[in-house]
Amino acid sequence: MANTTREWIEHALENARWQPERQVISLMMLGFVIALILGALYLSEVARGATTNQRLRDRLEERDELERQIEELRVEIAELKSLPRLTERAATLGFVPATRETIEHLQVEGYTPAEIDTVAPIDAAPEAIAQEQPYNETFVDWVGRQWANLRRGIRDLLGG
Repeated sequence: MANTTREWIEHALENARWQPERQVISLMMLGFVIALILGALYLSEVARGATTNQRLRDRLEERDELERQIEELRVEIAELKSLPRLTERAATLGFVPATRETIEHLQVEGYTPAEIDTVAPIDAAPEAIAQEQPYNETFVDWVGRQWANLRRGIRDLLGG
């Protein structure tokens, strides 16, 4: 039975064998289909890149236009804040320049102006400042002090 099955398979394969011309044509068609697929992928990537570049160019132009508008607004604000413009606007609102005769000072009873905070007391004696020791710690001294603090901290953490 195994022999009959083998003969049957060989007979089927003999009839199905491709002729060399068919193999060449099939390989050429397969190559053509693969080239079409690769070409389509390439074109889609090129189109995506072109679209991205166009969007980027549009955004850059929009940014440049916005920057130009911002600069125009800054110039307009500077013109509106100019002293001649402010003086003219104040005059149209009825304001006049202040003179010594037109300034009125008011005294409010119980009001004490806020004192300016200082870092060091103003009445510090010059002798106390002169008695302070000059700073003469070296880097090695500082590192040694830091190392000792670290060891002490670890010893305290470990409970020893």
